[in-house]
Amino acid sequence: MRYIFFIGIVILTFCIADEKNEIVFKSVEIIGNKNIELEVVEDAIDVSRGSIFAFWKDKTPRINSRLIKTLPQTLKNFYDSEGYYDAEFMIGENNNSIRILIDEKEPIKVASIDITSDFDISNFIFNKENSVFRSKEFIESKKQIIDKLLNDGYCSYDLDAKAYIDLEKHRADLVYNLKKGDICTFGETVIKGAEGIDNNVILSRVEALNGKRFNIQSVKDTYQRIEDLEAFDTVLVNADRKIYNVVPIDITLKMLENPYYFSGGIGYDSFAGVRVGAQLVKRNFFSNAQKLTLTGKYSMKDKVLDFDFFRPAILYYDGYYLDFGLNAGYSDVEYKGFGEEKEYIKGFMAYQFDRLLLKGGMGIENVNIYDLGTIDPDITYGTYVLNYPFLQVIYDARDDRLNPKNGYYFAGYLEYGMPYNTNSSDYTKFEFEARGIYTYKEITFSTVGKIGTIEEISGYVPESKLFFGGGMFSNRAYGYNELGTIASPTEFLKSGALSMANLSCEINFPIKNDIYGAVFTDNTMLSDTSYNFNGEIISSAGFGIRYITPVGPLKIDIGSNINDVSQFSIQFQLGQSF
Repeated sequence: MRYIFFIGIVILTFCIADEKNEIVFKSVEIIGNKNIELEVVEDAIDVSRGSIFAFWKDKTPRINSRLIKTLPQTLKNFYDSEGYYDAEFMIGENNNSIRILIDEKEPIKVASIDITSDFDISNFIFNKENSVFRSKEFIESKKQIIDKLLNDGYCSYDLDAKAYIDLEKHRADLVYNLKKGDICTFGETVIKGAEGIDNNVILSRVEALNGKRFNIQSVKDTYQRIEDLEAFDTVLVNADRKIYNVVPIDITLKMLENPYYFSGGIGYDSFAGVRVGAQLVKRNFFSNAQKLTLTGKYSMKDKVLDFDFFRPAILYYDGYYLDFGLNAGYSDVEYKGFGEEKEYIKGFMAYQFDRLLLKGGMGIENVNIYDLGTIDPDITYGTYVLNYPFLQVIYDARDDRLNPKNGYYFAGYLEYGMPYNTNSSDYTKFEFEARGIYTYKEITFSTVGKIGTIEEISGYVPESKLFFGGGMFSNRAYGYNELGTIASPTEFLKSGALSMANLSCEINFPIKNDIYGAVFTDNTMLSDTSYNFNGEIISSAGFGIRYITPVGPLKIDIGSNINDVSQFSIQFQLGQSF
């Protein structure tokens, strides 16, 4: 019911917006374009076909009447950029519509490409001989050559790229002259504005280290890692100065004016009923970019009170540092076949450099697995004391964390439950995850594979510690952690699994502007035996919509079991899962 209500509000909002905008729109007809697709021309002059949510309405292309006066120049600029400098346009207009007749005429074609360079730039020449000369391809070519030089450490390059256009002969001659220069290195880091924060805290986030070979990605990573401290209103990282082939890094910071952040919300779902949640964050807690977070959640199915403390660079020596984190709290959560009441505390030390993150620590949990009025013979109830060291390793080579288009990601997790008394559990838990993302002509192919296993050495591992499936990061035909041990392609138990494997594949494709479509398949294996990855598999497939936002994609997915289409689920998420 919540999902239907949400979708209804979205549709109503888009439809109301359409009704308001339609008043100043006129229908438009474009004819005569032979070499450039109609949709491309329409996008260039800002033609709209109405909201995709108002599916019952006429999809006649329309244009805002305020733009009609500028149409001749807009069309001229667009066709010039596409290489059709002689194109002519006739525009007719009445009270309700306009008609555009295009005569593209002969285009400018690339007659020659002359390259003189001591650096290989062949992969960045997008204009080809005998093809239509497009200025945007030439501009993009220069941009990517410069990006490649900077990422390879050549900040003293000399690039002279010109396109000589002969309008009478309809030809373009392209000339690239490049001297890469000497290799550059980063210089000293200068920090300004870090009031009340030790310079070592800031330096622990600097990837552009003194003496390291220059590359622009290290400058971007430095900015992002300082921004992630959440201790500043403004972060500026400049690499504009150059002393011979040495580039100093200038970091200018502005401290937070309001270090407190509060958020709260109320929601509803069919499993838990009304949900209430709140979070209070104190940033720069007692200075040095420390952060304290208090989180509370309440519903009829789960109650959570969580405390989190983070101290960056608690230890720092000769360019190496360790962060410290502490997490503690209480939770009472109902699963499908049991309830879990837990008190927990976990501390860790972490080190990150470049794309590698190492995290290790110790956790203690007091877990009570209780029945919900009905005893399930597949579930072991009781109280467990867990005392475990853990290690996590992550290598993230994606080009963007919020909305990656290319790259890969690896993560491994190892946990060992130590039997320090008769009530404790002795076990090992291992998980591994690999992601791959590749984009070709705006179509993004993504895949993520996960495996995990638990070995019970002595005693029992509490049910909530086992593997479950379902949800946005697992099998999207089912709700979060709904899947227990799988018995067949359509059946599963309420009890958790000792071994897990999951493979998800997804294709994202553009629809319009920041709206993307997606098709996907999820395949989940959950078995009741350690190191057993040959169990039954539940496979699902589905489709979704993504809206790109500054904080990551807003996703709506509908997934269904391919062997039982009556089993489906609707998933909502803000953020990336690949």
